Amino acid sequence: VLAALSPGALAGAQCGYFIGRRAGGAALSRSRSARLHEGAERAEVLLERYGHAKAIVLARFVPVVRTVLNPLAGALNVPVRVFTIWQAAGGLVWTVGLVLAGYALGSSVPDVDRYLLPIIAVIVAVSLLPLAAELLRSRRAAKQRNENV
Repeated sequence: VLAALSPGALAGAQCGYFIGRRAGGAALSRSRSARLHEGAERAEVLLERYGHAKAIVLARFVPVVRTVLNPLAGALNVPVRVFTIWQAAGGLVWTVGLVLAGYALGSSVPDVDRYLLPIIAVIVAVSLLPLAAELLRSRRAAKQRNENV
């Protein structure tokens, strides 16, 4: 698991960074989404406040931030070398820690999957709610724009 998870997590973060670096600025400038612009501003403030290294490492341990910071770091022109070094450090600590914690929990709690799978299902469902809400909002906005035309 470690042999697959670590390179996958590192490659995914790096890919997100390069997508943000290549297309992030243009996407931010074209977007009318206030939430997206607020998020980008908050990311920029956090990167400046905590420094690139600390922000990139800590982002690995915060579920939504882990996904969003990579492309935003690219769009906000965090130096490639700085991003790569610190995302690798944070990514390795996160993936190795996660796998070892799962192994320890699985070894010490009998039938742990009986308890964890329903909890994970609830977490996944709850984490998808903001996405569903945003999709509904955008569909309503598109419908209103079409009705007004």
